[in-house]
Amino acid sequence: MSKKWLYGFFGILLFVVGVLIPQGKALAFHDVPSKYETEIRYLIDRGIVKGVPGGDFAPDQIVTREQAATMVGRALGLDGDRRNTVFYGVDSNSYASGYIQSAYEKGIITGYTDGTFRPKKQMTRGEMAYLISKAFSLSDQSPVHYDDLQSSGSQYEAINKVTTAGISNGYSDGTYKPTHSITRTEFSLLVARGLNANFRVSQDNNPLEERVVTAGILNARSGPSTSHSIIGKLSRGTTIEVYSEQGDWLKFSYGSLEGYVHKDYTAPKTSGSRTIAIDAGHGDGDGGAQGNGVLEKEINLKVAKRVQDYLENSGIDVVMTRSDDTFVELGDRVTYAVNHNADTFVSIHSNSFSNPNVSGVETFYSSSALSQRASDSKRLATFIQNRLVKAMQSNDRGVKDVPYKVIDDTPLPSALVELGFVTNDSDASKLGSSYWRDRAAKAIYQGIIDYYNWKG
Repeated sequence: MSKKWLYGFFGILLFVVGVLIPQGKALAFHDVPSKYETEIRYLIDRGIVKGVPGGDFAPDQIVTREQAATMVGRALGLDGDRRNTVFYGVDSNSYASGYIQSAYEKGIITGYTDGTFRPKKQMTRGEMAYLISKAFSLSDQSPVHYDDLQSSGSQYEAINKVTTAGISNGYSDGTYKPTHSITRTEFSLLVARGLNANFRVSQDNNPLEERVVTAGILNARSGPSTSHSIIGKLSRGTTIEVYSEQGDWLKFSYGSLEGYVHKDYTAPKTSGSRTIAIDAGHGDGDGGAQGNGVLEKEINLKVAKRVQDYLENSGIDVVMTRSDDTFVELGDRVTYAVNHNADTFVSIHSNSFSNPNVSGVETFYSSSALSQRASDSKRLATFIQNRLVKAMQSNDRGVKDVPYKVIDDTPLPSALVELGFVTNDSDASKLGSSYWRDRAAKAIYQGIIDYYNWKG
């Protein structure tokens, strides 16, 4: 027997069986993603996830069907003793045979119509949904929609169950991608969420609550203690979305930043008594910019009305300068807002340029007014810009001081938002999409809330 064969055998054995990792040694794997350190350490400490040859975690390695069965079997405490199975090609020589047979007997897994299990085949996100929903006996369903999935059939039901339970969710473009393979990191997260409800995410990324940062600068960490690494910083007045509590720590998200903050440095979000004017630019005969099959006045109005819904649902009064396809003179928009006791003014627009390669989000304010109003306007514009860039996944063109009439003539703190360029293919595709319009609206709403919380 050659040494090369022995080394290969023991390398496979290390991956399959793993070494017993003492409590607290989870970080021996140097390649565990810091963002998911808590969930993966939870599995490692329980012997559910083990390393690959060489001692790495291998976060991006694709999971096979036998590896998935083994991880779920360990998580559920199934009998993993090697033995013959009901499937052709999976006998007692297979390291995963015990877990595969046990999972079959429990009704957790099934094979193919030809009597095989295909253990080396890569696990897909759709197959994962079947496995996880059965492994953790999920039954609840809710109104769930993914753009690439028909809302019926057994696969949809399985994906619906794991989504409703907060174990899995889709991508930022509104798809689920059921035929895509799944990595060790992704599958580990699903198992951790199945075992521990504290790790679960809310359906459609809707938070359990919103809280406001009260510290001057608050460290965001990769896990629920000060021993975890700092992954970002949040300023006073920032509104975060909270998904779960672990002791004194909150699992949160803010744009693309996800992590943990200490609860003592946050406070429940309150809207207070506020009235904001939302101005959908252009209207009627003034269509505004157009290109790539989209028209500015229509984009502006659709986004503005969704902003209105978000704000009113949070208890803020909204004054709309127009709610349908009509035209209002610029000066009259300002007068209408002031006469209806608005304390803030936000105008929504879409951009254009002669060069179709120009793209991105930008937000304007005017400083040619009283210093406090100018300072507040800049803050408002900055909060909205920060939220929009992240939500739209767009080029950040910045916050700019330009005396556009509709924000220059008003005595109110005000900002003018340019959602993107209708003359750019990528921007126009988003601006014409109901999904991306809603993301833009929610981002503007969150930016306004950030401003109000900062304002106090």
